[in-house]
Amino acid sequence: MSENELYFEDVELGDDLGPVKRVITLEQVQGFVKLWGDEEKPSRFTSQQVAIDEGLPGAIVPGAMNIGILAQVITGWCANVVLRTLDLVFRQMVRHDVTYYLKGIVTDKEILEGIPTVECDVWMEDLDGTRLVIGKATVIFPMRGSTNVP
Repeated sequence: MSENELYFEDVELGDDLGPVKRVITLEQVQGFVKLWGDEEKPSRFTSQQVAIDEGLPGAIVPGAMNIGILAQVITGWCANVVLRTLDLVFRQMVRHDVTYYLKGIVTDKEILEGIPTVECDVWMEDLDGTRLVIGKATVIFPMRGSTNVP
């Protein structure tokens, strides 16, 4: 077993995920927006001025990008799992060039229709501990001795 592998039997209720420290830069947002296919003109995601003109405090990170970033708390926790679902609620805007922490906690563990499943609460918080994005993740784990890999 590599040090970044866990099995269903290893996971306990209350186990922490993360923290993963992230700073999301303007360059990263520009790269995302380019891949997203929406790079033609400045927007609230890529321009401080456009964001301010729209009544925002500054440029923000796109919601779709936040989903991918928050998935890192799962993928960074364990290399041999499958992220089945990630359902998020955006409570506040995520700004560029701010330090955030991605965190989570195991809230449930059961075998559903033969599938070893773990439920987790996950969130993105700022340095003050304010949760900007919150949600739930469903993760599928392998079981020890099983030939089925998630």
